[in-house]
Amino acid sequence: MEVKALACELPSERNLPFSRFSHAEIAREAVRSGIVASISGATVWRWLSADAIKPWTYRSWIFPRDPNFSGKAALILDLYQGLWNGKRLAPNDYVISADEKTSIQARNRNDLSTAPGPNRCRRVEFEYERAGSLAYLAAWDVRRAKVFGLCEKTTGIEAFHRLVDLVMEQEPYRSARRVFWVTDNGSSHRGQKSIERLSQWYPNAIQVHTPVHASWLNQIEIYFSVVQRKVLTPNDFPDLVTLERRLLEFQSHYEKIAKPFKWKFTRDDLNRILSDISYDNVQTERLAA
Repeated sequence: MEVKALACELPSERNLPFSRFSHAEIAREAVRSGIVASISGATVWRWLSADAIKPWTYRSWIFPRDPNFSGKAALILDLYQGLWNGKRLAPNDYVISADEKTSIQARNRNDLSTAPGPNRCRRVEFEYERAGSLAYLAAWDVRRAKVFGLCEKTTGIEAFHRLVDLVMEQEPYRSARRVFWVTDNGSSHRGQKSIERLSQWYPNAIQVHTPVHASWLNQIEIYFSVVQRKVLTPNDFPDLVTLERRLLEFQSHYEKIAKPFKWKFTRDDLNRILSDISYDNVQTERLAA
């Protein structure tokens, strides 16, 4: 137990000049600290493996910052389950997830790529010349798997307005009962002013903000991750015209094969995780005291 507790400490807490423990380092520190007379790294690995403790790994994490995180997130999760204020959405209600992918560079490689071959992966020239950048604004119909998008020189209220027009001037959204727009808190669509502005543009449009630092609740980010993998990696475009054409062509291609994302995370899942976080914080405070 003492060795496992040691493994869960930060090396800096023991005045060691590195950030993560390895098996061998844990073994050396256990001997130096007098926990054991001798021990091997393999034994440490076996003990830690029994409890799936991996002190050399880590993941980035942001604790909830929004004071109403649970309430805001629950609204969006309910929309994904076809609910609004506890009532089932009507057939002529729609849910749109929208955002911007900013500063997409066109990187013109200084030499040609080489094709893959037996025991050889594709090779892409490392050096490149910057050929400018653009923003890709997109909207995803959560229940119909329809995607709308356009490219702009920069983001802003007017660019977002053009994206909204692209969607709302088409059927079935133009005559829909309600169209819910899920967005983050970016400057193009932030706060109560944005909610009021959207309803002025289109009275049947209702904006729903994600909590601060919770873009993972916005389904358009899933589509953007597909774009990143399938279109922008590796980045090799001679100019912005080519980059824009490729983005919009992929958008049309993807829509033909797309299906609604199988979103399984619910309000109950959220409450369970927030409860676990709260418990962990209480335990940490008690230990610190």
